[in-house]
This record gives sequence, C-alpha cells and structure tokens, in this order.
Amino acid sequence: MTDSPIKVLVVDDQALMRKGFALMLAAEPDLVVVGEAGDGEAALKAIATAKPDVVLMDVRMPGMNGIEATTRAVRDYPAVKIIVLTTFDLDEYAFAALKAGASGFLLKDVPPEELAHAIRAVAGGDAILSPRIARTMIDLFAPALPGPDAPRPQGAADPRLARLTEREIEVLKVIAEGLSNAEIAQRLFLSEATVKTHISRILPKLGLRDRTQAVVLAYETGLVTPSVGGSREREGV
Repeated sequence: MTDSPIKVLVVDDQALMRKGFALMLAAEPDLVVVGEAGDGEAALKAIATAKPDVVLMDVRMPGMNGIEATTRAVRDYPAVKIIVLTTFDLDEYAFAALKAGASGFLLKDVPPEELAHAIRAVAGGDAILSPRIARTMIDLFAPALPGPDAPRPQGAADPRLARLTEREIEVLKVIAEGLSNAEIAQRLFLSEATVKTHISRILPKLGLRDRTQAVVLAYETGLVTPSVGGSREREGV
C-alpha cells in the first residue's frame, strides 16, 4: 500500500447503517469514505465513479443484492476488494458472496477497531476471513447450494486442477483444511518458505485472489468434500 488514504465505499439499504459505518471510519486518519449506495445497482455505479479500494457490501438488499453486485464488481473492477456485511454469523448469503469473489465477511456489529483493521488488511491484499471459518461455512451450507454438475472423485476431472503439479494439489488439499503455513510445512515436511512459494504459484494458476478463495475452489471442484453433518469448529477473524 502507499501512504494515500484507503478509499472505502459503504453499501447498505439502511441509511442509518451507512451513516454509522461512515462515522466509525471517519475516526481513522488513513481511511476515507468516498461514497455510499443503497443497493447493488447503485453500488456498481459508485464503484465506477468513486473508484474505491475497498467496498463494504451488504448482501441482503432489495433489487440487485450484494451477491450479484459482488459478482459484477469482481468481474468488471478486479482491483476493488469486497468485504461482505451480514447480520447473521455463518450466513449462507455471505458464503455465496465468498464464492462470487469477496475477500471476507464481517458482522454488522463489528467493533470499530476490527472494522478498520479488516479494511487495511484487505486493501493490502490479505483475506479477512480465516480459511477455517470458510471451511466451516462450506461444511454447513455447500450441500444445499448449487455445485458442480456431477460428482468428481477427488476433483480429478476438473480442468482447473490440471494446471497444478501433484505437489501443488497436495498443498491445496491442506490449505482447504484451514492450516497455517507453519502447520502445512509440518504436515508435508516442507519449509515455510517452500510452502509460501507453492501458494504464491497456486493462486495465480487458478485465478484466485486469496487463500479463502482457494478453500472454496477445493470444495467446489470436489478436491475435498464437506464433513458429514458439517463442522462446527469456530475461530475468530
């Protein structure tokens, strides 16, 4: 990141909620709210004109919802990072937004310091949803959501995975378990530096933004499958 303020767009169908987030961010010298929008269509127009670095995106809005808006924003403005706002923890709408390309999600009652930290992290290229939470969401909701057209044994038939080496496939499977670089290194008997190198190659090969998207893709392709009954392990951001 540069020393320039991080530009933030706030999208929510409730005006009081938008104002509340704007007031929270106004206290941060390195963050500036460059616009507000009340629905997905207005959000896309605001992204085009205000050119924010980060968008705080509500998912449940009338008209174009946050999922469709996230899908189009990621497609048309790939440099923009999306943080999904939701009222419900482990929300299936938030999961759908992750599949659409969001970099993470936050509850709307997030403390000001956590919100500011999340915006800075996403603007710097990190995901703010831990892979463990992404895996938990997938375990809970993936069976009820549209998936691949047909089951695939260990994802072998998915052409996206053909871009990876055998070792990279192995690393991707372990990423999907939500392990840290140190834990992956220990599991696969590698150095942390080697793990980082593998991940830095895996993400661009698959056209992914971050590790959270890697977890989603691993499930989507059938490389790994949801736990029976769903995992309820929880972890903070």
